[in-house]
Amino acid sequence: MQTSFSQTPNERTAMTRDDALKQLNHLARERAFGRHVGSDRLIQAGLDALMAGVESRSLALLAGLLRSEEPEAPALFDQVLEELGLLFHPPADPRAATWAMAYWVAGRIADGSLDPAVGTHLIWADIAYDLGYPDELEPLVRCAHNLDGWEESWGVSVEELNGEAVGAAKQFLSTGPAAEAAGV
Repeated sequence: MQTSFSQTPNERTAMTRDDALKQLNHLARERAFGRHVGSDRLIQAGLDALMAGVESRSLALLAGLLRSEEPEAPALFDQVLEELGLLFHPPADPRAATWAMAYWVAGRIADGSLDPAVGTHLIWADIAYDLGYPDELEPLVRCAHNLDGWEESWGVSVEELNGEAVGAAKQFLSTGPAAEAAGV
């Protein structure tokens, strides 16, 4: 799910400094976990942060890149993250990195910054698969199946299923990284 805005500048909702930092943090983790984040999103996040009052020496450079300068965006984005102390490096161990991604995605589902259907599908298709479908992720995988195959005849609304997914994400987060540390 893309976190940047798609409205025209006149329709944009003002982003708070905390929201801008959260957006930068999310993009940093997406990139660290191997997800492609286009230069246009990096530049837009820089502009959003600059407009929200985030201060960094390189932020204006990132926000002001022209289309012809887009190839410079990833390096400038990393420089901004380093200046703000947001640069994220996932664990070197692939299994630990996958668990870290599970906690990050679940956190985004729980805080409302990631659509439950999208997030649970990501946990089901990418994360749980890579971890061999551990019991800790089973409730989220079940939610993904329910949201993916939902039919009106079930007598339960998509909103209720989304609520169950948010609850499952919060429950998973409440277990903490103990499962990750134990090498489950």
